[in-house]
Amino acid sequence: MTEIRVAHTADLAPATLAAVRALLEDVFDDFADTDWAHSLGGMHATAWEDGEPIGHAAVVQRQLRHRGKALRTGYVEGVAVRADRQGRGVGAALMTSVERIVLGAYDLGALSSSEMAVPFYTGRGWQLWQGKSSAMTPSGMRPTEDDDGGVYVLPVSVELDLSAELTCDWRDGDVW
Repeated sequence: MTEIRVAHTADLAPATLAAVRALLEDVFDDFADTDWAHSLGGMHATAWEDGEPIGHAAVVQRQLRHRGKALRTGYVEGVAVRADRQGRGVGAALMTSVERIVLGAYDLGALSSSEMAVPFYTGRGWQLWQGKSSAMTPSGMRPTEDDDGGVYVLPVSVELDLSAELTCDWRDGDVW
C-alpha cells in the first residue's frame, strides 16, 4: 500500500532527505546538486511503500513577474516516481498534494516540464505559458529562449495573459 506524506524540508530527517535524493538521482539521469537545492526549503510530498520512497514532488516559493507585478509562486520541483511504480497513480497522488499547497498559499503555480510529462500536467489543468520567458539575473534581465514552450502555470488568484512575458527570479543551475 502506498502512503503519501507531506512535510516541510525542516521536518524531514537527514536519512529521509538522503533517500529522496537517491530516488531523484535514480529517476533522472542528469540530476545535479543545483536540482536538489531547488527542491529544498519548501513542502515535500513523498510516496512510500515498504519503508522506501517511491515518489516525490516538492513545492517551493519563488517570485515570478508578469505584467509588472511580482507574483508569489508555488514552484513545483523534483517530481519523480520510481520506474517500477509508474502508471499506478502515484504521480497523480503526489501532484494532488502539492497542488493543494499551491492553491491554498500562492498567487500562481508554475513548473518546467519535460516533453514526456506534458500530457500528465495539462490533464491536471496546468496551462502552457505561450509568451516569452526570461530571468532576472545578477546582470539584469536575460531572455531564456531555451525554456520557451516548457513552462506551465496553474492560475490561482491572478488573471494571466499567457502570451505575455513571464520572468523568474535568479538561482544557480536551471533557472526554470
